[in-house]
Amino acid sequence: MASAYSTIFFDLDHTLWDYETNARETLTELYDQHRLHELGVNAFDEFLNNFKAVNQHLWHLYDHGKITSEVIRSERFKQILEKSGIKHDELSLVLSEQYLNECPRKGHLMPHALEALDYLSDRYALTIITNGFEDIQRIKILSSKIESFFDHIVTSQKAGYKKPAPEIFQYAMSINGIDSTACVMIGDNLLTDIAGAKNASIDTVLFNPDGLDHEAVVNHEIRSLKELCTLL
Repeated sequence: MASAYSTIFFDLDHTLWDYETNARETLTELYDQHRLHELGVNAFDEFLNNFKAVNQHLWHLYDHGKITSEVIRSERFKQILEKSGIKHDELSLVLSEQYLNECPRKGHLMPHALEALDYLSDRYALTIITNGFEDIQRIKILSSKIESFFDHIVTSQKAGYKKPAPEIFQYAMSINGIDSTACVMIGDNLLTDIAGAKNASIDTVLFNPDGLDHEAVVNHEIRSLKELCTLL
């Protein structure tokens, strides 16, 4: 497999940057700082579970082109608080601002991410392709100290298209000076990463650490990023 490629495209959130761990750490701080238990959020786990449900739903809508990123910013914590019976628009905006400021500064990476990047960067040109917000994704990459591994960081904001649109992958290929036969996309999301790469005729590696069932056809599937060191 390895000899065909010169360039590897990586997703960022949930693939390299440990979204779950970084979000949980940030939400713990916000829950304690704002004494949310006194306002009616009975336990931190309630706050965390509400965040996961609302966040997943809003990002699903965003990935399908149904809402803008601004809606995520303005609605996320409003809906989270409402799930606990709290209507407090001012607090929801404060929580949103603090979350977006603090969470990207957390540097936890997925297991074996550094090992894989160290191995691959000696052999391939590496590019991140992400749907996240430009300013926030930059901070994540700097905070987790992985910027030196990558030749390019392609955000949907910069490219003018978001995954799974083929244009964002075409943009990444263009700045690398390659065609679709010279690259492979590694990501965890079946819609944005895998279907998106297929839309651009790019080979795929699905990162599926939990071994979730799916019906997608992928070129390769891995449970650990460490597997990339033998696969590529």
